[in-house]
Amino acid sequence: MMRSDGRNANQLRAVTFEVDAQRNALSSVITRFGNTRVLTAVSVQHKTPAWRDGNAWITAEYAMLPGSSTERINRDRKGASGRSTEIERLIGRSLRCAVDLALLPPVTLTIDCDVIDADGGTRTAAITGAWVALARALTHFEATEALTRQIAAVSVGIVDGECVLDLPYAEDVRADTDMNVVMTDAPAFVEVQGTAEGAPFDRGALATLLDLAAAGIGELFTLQQAAVNA
Repeated sequence: MMRSDGRNANQLRAVTFEVDAQRNALSSVITRFGNTRVLTAVSVQHKTPAWRDGNAWITAEYAMLPGSSTERINRDRKGASGRSTEIERLIGRSLRCAVDLALLPPVTLTIDCDVIDADGGTRTAAITGAWVALARALTHFEATEALTRQIAAVSVGIVDGECVLDLPYAEDVRADTDMNVVMTDAPAFVEVQGTAEGAPFDRGALATLLDLAAAGIGELFTLQQAAVNA
């Protein structure tokens, strides 16, 4: 299958990481998946939530900036929307899978994920870039051994009857099946979010989609490591 942007079904969009994008953050990365761009920045507070009893914590916030879409996105002045809250929890869960919190000092690391340009796959780009930002942030604590796993994410779906990797908005909006996959470098799955938007998909299609995601995430792991070491 040749797609509208010229890619094959099993090809990622062009993926880049611009590190140190913000001067004052502990670490920051602008992650680009094609035309989707997400700024992830890590901040530190030298305290932890009361229920953590002095143990380190990692959390995330996610937002689409007003100019990120063709129609203005309103700022969440009254609290995060349901979609944003769901994505924040996904990002936080994913990143905590990558870290042994017991090896960190009593701090809270917050990863802010702000979508600059949205063209599909914003949550997967946020997770993939957030891992790079987190890995670089841990060097400030001389606690790189706390990073136990690599985490990345990508979208897959069924479009025009074909299983495809890394959907831009034009494909996502008409996909029969849309799925987001988060994996570790074990390899093992952290989360699989899949929905039949049109016709239901069978077990064979699910296996093909997961294989596509695993191969794409393997490529992302290589790109992440290069960014961490930049």
